[in-house]
Amino acid sequence: MSRLPIYKVVFLNLGQIYEVYARQIYQSDLYGFIEIEELVFGERSGMLVDPVEEKLKSEFEGVKRSYIPMHAVVRIDEVSKEGVASITEAKESNNVSPFPVPAFTPKGSQTD
Repeated sequence: MSRLPIYKVVFLNLGQIYEVYARQIYQSDLYGFIEIEELVFGERSGMLVDPVEEKLKSEFEGVKRSYIPMHAVVRIDEVSKEGVASITEAKESNNVSPFPVPAFTPKGSQTD
C-alpha cells in the first residue's frame, strides 16, 4: 500500500505566516477557498517541546477541516515527511505587495 502524501501549506493569517502539514488538501465547494484536512503534527517523544508547534496544536485542536482563502495561500508543497509546524511574523521589508482585489464582481455593480 502506498503512503498517503503529506502537504506543506504556507499561508498568511493576521500578519503572520503559518506553515502547517496536512494529509489532504483540495479546492473547496466554498468559492475562493482551499480546504485542508488531517493536520499532521510531529510526535515528539523527547523532553524538548516546541512552544510554537504546541500553540498550533492547541489552535487547531478539534478542527476537522480548515478553509483558507486562496489569496492567503503563499505556497503548497508535497513533501516526503512532515516537518515542524511554525508561525512567523510577516516582514514588511518588501517594496511590492499584492493589491487586494475582489474574487468576483457583485451583481448590479458597473465596471465602466
